[in-house]
Amino acid sequence: MTAILTELNAYPLKSGGGTALRTAELTARGLPYDREFMLVAPSGRFLSQRDLAGMALLRPSYDGEVLTVDAPGTSRFVHKAVDDGEVLDVSVQRHEARGVDQGDEAAAWFSALLDADCRLVRFTGRRATSRGGGEVMFADGYPLLVISAESLADLNGRLDEPLPMNRFRPSLVIEGLGAYAEDAVRLLRVGGTVIEMVKACARCVITTTDQETGERGREPLRTLASYRTIDRGIRFGQNAVPRELGTLTVGDEVEVLEPAG
Repeated sequence: MTAILTELNAYPLKSGGGTALRTAELTARGLPYDREFMLVAPSGRFLSQRDLAGMALLRPSYDGEVLTVDAPGTSRFVHKAVDDGEVLDVSVQRHEARGVDQGDEAAAWFSALLDADCRLVRFTGRRATSRGGGEVMFADGYPLLVISAESLADLNGRLDEPLPMNRFRPSLVIEGLGAYAEDAVRLLRVGGTVIEMVKACARCVITTTDQETGERGREPLRTLASYRTIDRGIRFGQNAVPRELGTLTVGDEVEVLEPAG
């Protein structure tokens, strides 16, 4: 069976819902506008579904100029991004970053919706990945997350109730590699691009959050811990960095260029 790209997902607002793409230009920072915006506490610390499960219900979209966010029970938020606001020092997973404050109106909308004092910032500057020599905006650590469709199928075969792929918030979903085959690959050609797997992804409580309701349970972490605990972390999917840029389109063929060492 030929391996193919079956999903492309970008997340314009960190910890908000994903935007499904049919085609996209892969950049050094990953898919266009991925995690370009983020909510921060007054301390500058990033906010995510780990803190506020209700962020799962946010449905953002961004066209490079206007950020639009839909959420249950409130009016649509429409915001023209600014690049001349105050530059704030912020943090993502204990790593320093900088963000342009998007103003009081944006802060008031999100603070009221989430019942938490926060501000919306837009990425500025440069952040390097811990490994692999890549670049990233406000993602936790890497510009891409790759998961095999068969990996989820294997997990779902162990669960009482199957879970959708959106629990894991991948950038690229590939079908035809085989269950957990992403762990055994170093370089993949996907369409006109090449990406390198650099680190197995450690999973957190966000995977237990229903992305449609915001409710939390115990799965899939309980089951994953029984067979996917590696190096003291629960691992599912591979963090990756781009090596050759180009166009990605759902349906692209995927070729293993080099297995993992």
